[in-house]
Amino acid sequence: MQSATHPIGARFRGYLPVVVDIETAGFNPKKNPLLEIAAVIVEFNAQQELVITERYACNVVPFKNSELDPAALKFNGIDPFHPFRMAIEEKAALEKIFTPIKAAVKRNNCSRAILVGHNPAFDISFLNAAIARCQITRSPFHPFSTFDTATLGGLIYRQTVLAKIAEAAGVAWDNNEAHSAIYDTEKTAELFCLMINRWHKLEALERQLNAAQPETHLSDLIP
Repeated sequence: MQSATHPIGARFRGYLPVVVDIETAGFNPKKNPLLEIAAVIVEFNAQQELVITERYACNVVPFKNSELDPAALKFNGIDPFHPFRMAIEEKAALEKIFTPIKAAVKRNNCSRAILVGHNPAFDISFLNAAIARCQITRSPFHPFSTFDTATLGGLIYRQTVLAKIAEAAGVAWDNNEAHSAIYDTEKTAELFCLMINRWHKLEALERQLNAAQPETHLSDLIP
């Protein structure tokens, strides 16, 4: 994609939402390695609806002298040294993910990407630690601001667990596929688009109500 027909820059204060999920070998971003990283780019279509446009994923070689937590590996089912993983070094993985994100930021008239995740404090901490280890000076991501689909899910669907939000939203969920970075990222992206588009429709409805009855707002109709 060379240019965005409907740039997203004005929608999120100059930020491009990029959904990210990271699978790791533990909970300490300085000691435990990043094993999988996936990123999904979302953009506007011709109807001004947020949709998934690009997907990227890498399996990552544990960095030198990193610590592998057996409990974490048992939970996510990853064998870090399995030959069929086709894993690449951490810096190469980040560069592979960052290059298309930077292009998307530019074509959407945005200043930076903003990480969208489910409880994203975990993902942004591991991403920032990997960026520092690899001495990458031009990350496309804001270093600490994020969008949290757990919070959005609690607001809109009264659920905070990703699988429960998907169920409430009518989005298919396969427990056998869960906890792989690309699957979780795609489902998180699907839900993020669904929730943002739902809000956009509510805004359109409010404008229609206001045109028919000036100074009427959706909040006025809620008991």
